[in-house]
Amino acid sequence: MYGYLGKLLFVNLSNGDIEVRDLDEQDARDFLGGAALGAKILYDEMPANTDWDAPESVFGIVTGPLVGSGAFFGGRYSVVSKSPVTNAWNDANSGGMYAPDFRKAGYDAVFIKGIAEKPVYIWIDDGKVEIKDASHLWGLTTLETEEALREELGDKKINAALIGPAGENLSYISAVMNDGHRAAARGGPGAVMGSKKLKAVVVRGSQKIVTADKAAMTAANKSIAAWIKEGPLAGPAKGLSTFGTGGNFVSSALSGDAGVKNWKGAGVVDFPEDMANAVTSTPQVDSKYNIGKYACAVCPLGCGAIYKIENEKWPELEHTTRSEYETVGAFASMLLIGDIEAVTMCNHLCNEYGLDTMSAGPTIAWAMECYEEGVISQEELDGIDLKWGNADAAIALLHKIGRGEGCGSWLKLGTQGAADHLGRGHEFLVVASGIEEPQHDSRWAPGRARLYKYDPTPARHVKGGLGMGQGTLPAEVKHNYRLTGFRDALVTSDTEIVQASGICHMSGMGMPPGTHLKLVNAATGFNYSKFDWFFLGLRMWHIRNAFNLREGWRRKDYTASERLTLGTEYGPLQGLNVDVELLADNFFNAIGLTEDMMPERVMLTLLGGMDKIIDELLPPPPPPPKPAGSEEKDEDGSEKKEEGKAS
Repeated sequence: MYGYLGKLLFVNLSNGDIEVRDLDEQDARDFLGGAALGAKILYDEMPANTDWDAPESVFGIVTGPLVGSGAFFGGRYSVVSKSPVTNAWNDANSGGMYAPDFRKAGYDAVFIKGIAEKPVYIWIDDGKVEIKDASHLWGLTTLETEEALREELGDKKINAALIGPAGENLSYISAVMNDGHRAAARGGPGAVMGSKKLKAVVVRGSQKIVTADKAAMTAANKSIAAWIKEGPLAGPAKGLSTFGTGGNFVSSALSGDAGVKNWKGAGVVDFPEDMANAVTSTPQVDSKYNIGKYACAVCPLGCGAIYKIENEKWPELEHTTRSEYETVGAFASMLLIGDIEAVTMCNHLCNEYGLDTMSAGPTIAWAMECYEEGVISQEELDGIDLKWGNADAAIALLHKIGRGEGCGSWLKLGTQGAADHLGRGHEFLVVASGIEEPQHDSRWAPGRARLYKYDPTPARHVKGGLGMGQGTLPAEVKHNYRLTGFRDALVTSDTEIVQASGICHMSGMGMPPGTHLKLVNAATGFNYSKFDWFFLGLRMWHIRNAFNLREGWRRKDYTASERLTLGTEYGPLQGLNVDVELLADNFFNAIGLTEDMMPERVMLTLLGGMDKIIDELLPPPPPPPKPAGSEEKDEDGSEKKEEGKAS
């Protein structure tokens, strides 16, 4: 197959079995890669209602056909599993250099089940696979682990997807890390690796991806380069390349997009402009710390940067990375911290412990509000004075969460888990099905409310949906929900394919319309039409939803805190309520779901590739009505009557 190596790796850590299977070409056509292909495989391989930490539970690393193909932005992979938070479907996505290095090792994906007797790592060396002892690596931070692996394997160029102490301690907010600071983080996938005693999946190789149309791939890349330089988004693209995803944080914090004071506050009032400017990668701030650019594989934008911060209190920051937008929101405006060095230290610690910044910051914000309201005492926080804006307290708490020590033994469960453990503080939660919501307020972009609450992987801001680009519209436009369903479905479908193909979510800023389709067709030779493209994305959404349906999930099981749908008492979001159920109804109607999120048979039949889902989840269709005059007759020719009924 073009665009694929055609090999899937299956590893059982309980008995040491290693199996290589051919990738089914129809599965590749129907689901492409990433989370969608992962959902198809896990649906087939995992028994229904398997607990996330059971031996039968499967954890996967899945790439897409644009990874290693030469396509610009093609450097991302997905991890797939059940979430420890929801015990339902979970996927998370990461960039860096790991994805193409993984494919060079000889496989399109690896799926791991079982539980090792002692810590192990999987070593994939140009197709050869070994399960190796990792007892000496257990307890090391992510950077320490990477360095130890390079020394042990005698190669500085190996790469690894791995967990830190947070994943080992089964933290529900733990991440799978790679390249030191890239993270597949949402929903607690690090804990799934930790439950299997799997420290890392280490790769090295020289395999190459053969594309169907190299000339078309080159032409598409040239159009991307020209678009970035001269297209209508050239200015924003240059800003992203120079100052990273956090470059627009000031406007987000002041407009009502980013979270402030655990989502109960407001920019300008609680987090004024001078504080926002102090933590944003503006020219003045960035020039002080930036010592080098960082770009993920084959990325023509390169939104990352290496920072050097000389701070005696935190010497670790002499070589670290610039925080992303979500991280700045999570540790600055959410906690009312206006010190970029403190925010960078929080980011650094999350990378080292293997924590999801998008959940770790809100977990501390929740604890701060509980502390302010007298729901959690200083004694319960091991003596930490967790007042708003106390950066030292936040950093002390991160160490405890990362190690799972003291109060960190229950805060490592995230906000929902911590509230459940204590039996209090639920009124201050801002979660979707228990997962902390991203730093984009759905009252500012209402379409995100449907996305956060009702995506098969809740609380995700990069799963598409109507909220994309919606925030800057006038309130009377974006809060008008008439005819939102089809537009929501269009953006969702396209975003599903972005992640499944292995390219970056930010590629939308650097691509002319229609280029993504050209790249995928050039790589695979599948020659999808625009009509096929839309259905491909919908099929991807439906396969993830089907996984949850088989687990017993229905609409009532998806929950979301009201704080992100009820307008604030003051500030830019005052009085802006969101009708998430109407948005959901519109979306469900557009993609062929019943009110209870069950798929319509006709929709799955139309999409194709869903026969197993139809057979297992949907009742058989009613028999067709009998034609007139076809009634059964008695032997004498009279109409046959049902027993016990009068004529």
